Parts: sequence; structure tokens; C-alpha cells
Amino acid sequence: MKRREFIAKGIVSSLAFTIVPRVVLGGNGFLAPSDRINLGFIGVGKQSYTLMNGLNRCKEIASLAACDVDRNKLAAFIAATAKKQTELSKAQTEIKAYHHYRELLDRKDIDAVVIATPDHWHAQVAVDAAKAGKDIYCEKPLALTIAEGRAMVDATRKYKRVFQTGSMQRSSYNFRQAAELVLNGYIGKIKEINVSVGEPVKQCDLPAMPAPDYLDWDMWVGPSPYRGYNPILSPPLEDDKWAWWRGYRDFGGGYITDWGAHMFDIVQWALGMDESGPVQFNPPKAANSNSGLSFNYANGVRVNHVQWGVHNAIQFIGEKGKIEVSREFIRSNPENLANLKLSSTDRRLYYSDNHYQDWVDAIKKRNKPICDVEIGHRTSSVCNAINIAYELQKDLKWNPQKEQFDNDYANLMRSRPYRGEWDFRKF
Repeated sequence: MKRREFIAKGIVSSLAFTIVPRVVLGGNGFLAPSDRINLGFIGVGKQSYTLMNGLNRCKEIASLAACDVDRNKLAAFIAATAKKQTELSKAQTEIKAYHHYRELLDRKDIDAVVIATPDHWHAQVAVDAAKAGKDIYCEKPLALTIAEGRAMVDATRKYKRVFQTGSMQRSSYNFRQAAELVLNGYIGKIKEINVSVGEPVKQCDLPAMPAPDYLDWDMWVGPSPYRGYNPILSPPLEDDKWAWWRGYRDFGGGYITDWGAHMFDIVQWALGMDESGPVQFNPPKAANSNSGLSFNYANGVRVNHVQWGVHNAIQFIGEKGKIEVSREFIRSNPENLANLKLSSTDRRLYYSDNHYQDWVDAIKKRNKPICDVEIGHRTSSVCNAINIAYELQKDLKWNPQKEQFDNDYANLMRSRPYRGEWDFRKF
């Protein structure tokens, strides 16, 4: 054998012995680094614990970092995350704390982020995360304004990110069953839909108080117009109530976006409107009305925001029957429909029974998850348009393709001013 051939064959032989299967590299049942999705959490209030527990049950996930402007909440979350990973017998990794989310995004070893900030931060953080090359899980409602939602979609597409909106009811049997029954005409042509969620957004009237020293209040307010601290907006760690920034303009969208982002999302799904939306919004004309708005789709289906008897639930009324659904039940008239097994010829919706694993699988396959950013944007657009119609007390026509109203004032309300140097449009 010539010397050159001997060296070449020797190299090939040595490679055969040094290429080691990933499962071996992982060792002790742990995944190899190449199979692992390194995660960072941005915003670690009450909802973040549900997300952390669910995502850490996915074998591919390793939580490496967390960020919040509240030092006490950040320390508690990191401790809880480390404990959960120990309980799940995951490889121990350092969970590093960050005050500014952009420092977390700068880490090259972070593959994906979970955004569980108050709603007024969603767009800025998501756009920055996409620019940084991170895949994204963002809590619902996706965006505080219609313009923010469209920017989140555009940034996601530009940087080729995998984005899951936290509308986890799509990964639930009750809502998928109800949506598929409606979609396949089991109660005939839909005449109207009643959705019972709480009131629209309102102006913040909370008195300003001194901010505690563990909280960077200026950063908490972030891109929104400045307002003084109040514990209702950001409760201390020991207060287990849901923070009610949700109810106030500039931070949230009231129950219309908080629970509406769940319930109106299922309406969109059942009607096959995931890339479209209603064409007209008709609010009640009485001042201070908190319910009674209706909106219509181009196919004539009317949806009513009304308390029809069950809180946080949907009632589909068709020519041949009725379906009612919530997280606690699905029921129908005729009764046999609720748990009917659909036929092989019926149209089926995207199947997921685990919203977190669905996102993980989409990251691995580089495809869209069950509640892609466009879907989240379309649903939050419906919610935001409802709030606009309630505030203006005007009938509004909406073009879901152009994402424009027929009213100049309403069109101005599709976006909002940003404070300081923050700008969600820079991507």
C-alpha cells in the first residue's frame, strides 16, 4: 500500500471509531447538547410558573436563564425552576438571572425564549428576540395593539423563527371537538355565536405610590406612557392575586383581551378564519356599556359579546342544533354530538394535546406550531378592535386583508405611542 493511501484509509478508520451516537454523548439518560433546546424566560410573574412547569416536562428543554425587573420574583422563579429540573431528573444547569432582557437575548447558547411579561411589553421583546435569532413562545393576548401584532408576524417571518402563541385551548379536547363539529356542519349553518367574557379595557385611575426598592418601576413601564407605581399593577411576590395591569389601557386590554384571547380565538378556529377576521363591529350606543357588542363575518355569522349564562364560555347556535363549550365542559343539542367520533371524511383541525411539546416539536422540525404568530395576531386583532369599537361607540367596518377600519379615529387607535427610545418597528 502506498503511503498516501495508508494515511487516507487510516483517517477514515479513526473517524469510524470517534463518531459517537448522540444518546451516548448525553450520558445518564440526558440529551446531548445538540438535541437540547436551551430556554430563557422573560417575565416571571404568576403565569410563568405554569409555563415553566409545562415546558420543563418536555425532555428536550433545559432552562438556562430568566429575566425580570422585580428582584424578588426573579430569585423565587429561579429557585423554583432549579427545583423542578431536579424533580424531573434533568441535567443540572446554572440558571442565570438578568435584569435587562436584551442581555439574556445576547447569549448565543439560548435557543428560544418564553415571553410572559405584561402585554405592553410583548411586541418589543418579541421583535428583539426574533432579531436575536431566538424561537419564541409568547403569552396571549399576542399584542396590545393591531400594529404591534402585525410587526410581530413580520419580524418572525423575516428572521425565520418558530413562534407559538400561548392560546393553549387549541391543545384541549373540548375546544378542538367543538370547533371540528362546527366546521363540519354538525349543527348546520351557524346563525350566531355568543361569547361570555368580562368587560372591555378602561383608563387607569390608580393613585401613584412609592415604588419598592426591589422593583425597577421605570423599566416595568417600559415603552408605555409613564404612570406611577401601584401594587395592583405589579403585586409583590407574597400577593398571590393576578396582577390587574390587565384591566388598564397602556398595559392590558381588559377581559376582552385577557379571556377574549382564548374564547374569540376558538371562534376564529371553528369558522376557518385563522388568516382573516370579521368585517364589521357594532357596539351598543349606551354610554359605559360593558357588553352587548356584536361583530359579523363576511359569511353572515354574527358573534355577540354577551353574558349568556356561563362565564368564560362559547355558545354556537346553528340551524340544526347548539354546542356549548368551556374548559370545564362540552355539551350539545342533540346530546350525542358532544362526544361524537368524527368520520374519516370530515375535515380535521391541527391536532395537539400538549401546547408546549407542540412548540418544541415545531422548533425541531422548523415548521409552524398549532398557534403560529399569524393566528395569535388575528385573534388579538379581533379583541383590540372590540375595545376600539366600545370606546368610540361607533359602528366600524373592518377590512381584514388591509387591516384597516373605515374610520380615521379608529385607524389611529390601531397603534400607540412608544416612550423614549423603544420602537417595535425597528427590525
